[in-house]
Amino acid sequence: MTLALHGIAVSRGIAVSRALVWDTAMRDIPRNRIEKKSVRFEKKRFDNAIKRVAEELVEIRSQITSDSPAEFDAFLNLHSLILADPILSEEPKNLIQTKLINAEWALIEQMEVLLEQFSAIEDDYFRERNGDVRQVVERVLKSLRGHATALPLPPEGENEDPWLIVAHDISPADMVQLKGRRVGAFVTEMGGATSHTAIVARSLGIPAVVGVPRALEFVHNGDLVVVDGKVGAVFLDPATMVVEEYQRKQAILALSRQRLKRLITTEARTQCGRRVELLANIELPEDIKGVVDAGADGVGLFRSEFLFMNRKEWPSEDEQYEAYRKVIKAMKGKPVTVRTLDLGADKTLQFDGANSSAPPVSSTSALGLRSIRFSLAEPAIFLTQIRALLRAAKHGPVKILLPMITNIRETKQALAYIDMAREQLLERRFQVTQAVPVGGMIEVPAAALSLPHFLKYLDYVSIGTNDLIQYTLAVDRVDHQVAHLYDPLHPAVLRLVYEVISSADKAGVPVSVCGEMAGDIRLTRLLLGMGLTQYSMHPSQLLDVKELLLKTDFEATQKLVKKVTRTFDIDKIGALMRQLHDD
Repeated sequence: MTLALHGIAVSRGIAVSRALVWDTAMRDIPRNRIEKKSVRFEKKRFDNAIKRVAEELVEIRSQITSDSPAEFDAFLNLHSLILADPILSEEPKNLIQTKLINAEWALIEQMEVLLEQFSAIEDDYFRERNGDVRQVVERVLKSLRGHATALPLPPEGENEDPWLIVAHDISPADMVQLKGRRVGAFVTEMGGATSHTAIVARSLGIPAVVGVPRALEFVHNGDLVVVDGKVGAVFLDPATMVVEEYQRKQAILALSRQRLKRLITTEARTQCGRRVELLANIELPEDIKGVVDAGADGVGLFRSEFLFMNRKEWPSEDEQYEAYRKVIKAMKGKPVTVRTLDLGADKTLQFDGANSSAPPVSSTSALGLRSIRFSLAEPAIFLTQIRALLRAAKHGPVKILLPMITNIRETKQALAYIDMAREQLLERRFQVTQAVPVGGMIEVPAAALSLPHFLKYLDYVSIGTNDLIQYTLAVDRVDHQVAHLYDPLHPAVLRLVYEVISSADKAGVPVSVCGEMAGDIRLTRLLLGMGLTQYSMHPSQLLDVKELLLKTDFEATQKLVKKVTRTFDIDKIGALMRQLHDD
């Protein structure tokens, strides 16, 4: 009998493959009291385990090839930094000595301390790094217990059938070791939309479903499994008719992917000729190849915070300039929108306490010192980034995007700092492009509801739907207990998005959507009908969105969407959304 499990769909596609189970969850951790005479031995055992894992991570990083996703190196670097954190590498030895407990027990106690710190961070990306902490600790535990840290890998070779990896979670180190292996899909018990499994799966174009409860309990090595990365479904012991149906869908999808490549050079226009700009989101300069390959109209969101992560010091002005220059030149005249530093308090920066340039400890709350608030509180850091951006603007069109604006005062202050950075460069005799558009991200209801006032000061706006939905609905989308309440089709969310697009359009100010809604083809026509003409998404989603737009009747879509935005009846919204996609 077919058993269906459900999780979070993070990377679209279909897989019909045999399961390779990676049971990496921490189980049966020994918690033993020790005698004083054993303290020295236990500390030595702990130090040796830390050293072995550190050497393993260095060795794995050396295996990263130039054609690997840029995320590999970033995640592995993060693991090395977590391992080196005194909370994990030194404090357990103090616990061994003071509490007379074994190394495994001491390590687990300190892991909980670090997890608490990560969990307090309200940013999705950084909060999900608690998975990285667990993975590092697991590796050390395996070393302490004399177990192999490497996991069973699928066979190499293009003639081998792809395997479906089923795990509690998948670490970046494990991902690197999968290079050159035939992987059909990923299924994990842990993770969310911003977990590293999700990020890497999207980069590789591999179907993935995460957050599948009890997957390891039901799936065994060699089991035939069907994964639907579009709806987040995992089918175990599938009936013959289920397998045949999904193999048919898989073949159709493969042909569709080949067909989509023909659209790379095609302009995105609706059936009536309405032009739509399809932009791409990137995190690091290395991501730009995927943007160019997808034929994007530009970079709609360069998440510059990834240049600041996993470091022991702030990137210099020259270093940032080179990163921005690389992206701008690669786009060959197409616009590049760079979001300024969007970090709050986090531990991934790993600054030395003695470093005078290190920022003060800021609030870990989503309602605290983060995003533009942090930049304004640390003007030296903000000015350095702005100077780098203004210098890079001579190489092509670049836009500055201010994250999480909430009031006019901070917007004016940010603009004043941008003027100051320009003056500083002129004093240093740099050539400075005067016309650098400055926009703001609409991510909180306060900004959405007072948008007309912001439009007096901004050249464009971009809707960050991920945060806007969370702040509007008071729902943490990576909290499994309430994730089902995270709903982009909630009437209040739809009303806010519609009002922002309409207000910007009336004022003649360009507006884009750069959150997950932009790349979700279930919502493409909805946004189009609201009047949106600029979408920014992961490069892998761009051709799917373009194909749908090419066969869309704008006027008919607009009529239906007006009905959607006028109702607060969830059932009516669902019925209207189905009509939108009835071709």
